[in-house]
Amino acid sequence: MNNAAMNPITEDDIANFLVNTPDFFERHAELLAAVKLTSPHGQRAVSLQERQAEMLREKIRALEMRTMDMMRHGTENEVLIERMQRWVKTLLMTTNARDLPHTIADHIQHDFMVPQVAIKVWDVNETFKIEPFAVGVIDAIKEFADSLKTPYVGVNNAFDAVQWLPEPDAAQSVAFIALRATRAQDTPQTAAEQPVIGLLVLASPDPQRYHEGMGTAFLERLGDLASAALSHLR
Repeated sequence: MNNAAMNPITEDDIANFLVNTPDFFERHAELLAAVKLTSPHGQRAVSLQERQAEMLREKIRALEMRTMDMMRHGTENEVLIERMQRWVKTLLMTTNARDLPHTIADHIQHDFMVPQVAIKVWDVNETFKIEPFAVGVIDAIKEFADSLKTPYVGVNNAFDAVQWLPEPDAAQSVAFIALRATRAQDTPQTAAEQPVIGLLVLASPDPQRYHEGMGTAFLERLGDLASAALSHLR
């Protein structure tokens, strides 16, 4: 028995030969037209060149879709930056410290289109302790806020702080952002170590608006800016 019969040529052998012999089709150009492949867009047979052209068109379509996604995300980011700038400008122009909690919550709700927003602040200056934003906070909520190293996002599991909202029963998904005492020299790392002085609550009737696994970087920055503004209450 000869070696060819004992070791038949496999598809891998053919593939390796073609990969390692790039000039094969230059010497046998007629094969390019003779080889027929099955088209992915039906059962008809197409030439090797036509199949390559189809693959190239598919790659171009995929690149176009990626480009469109990048443009869409870029536009969304521009809108978000514009809204954030408008919100921060409003905080900077709020001259009465007593108005800050309401301004923070009201403009988050309208500028970022959040259905429901609530805020409470504690450990404030004696002047502000009778304000609505500083009363009605039970110890359990303070302990919960203190446990938040990053914002909580997910389903509403009958959290006590949800009762601050105008319509707590409509809150299907929620985001809780701990507000911390802030100093001008704080870095993101040192700011996270400061004591919690409040809690910001965002809520939506959409169960997927705030969901486990979503990124919280934007919410963290929102909380950091709100915390800085609230330093005027201490």
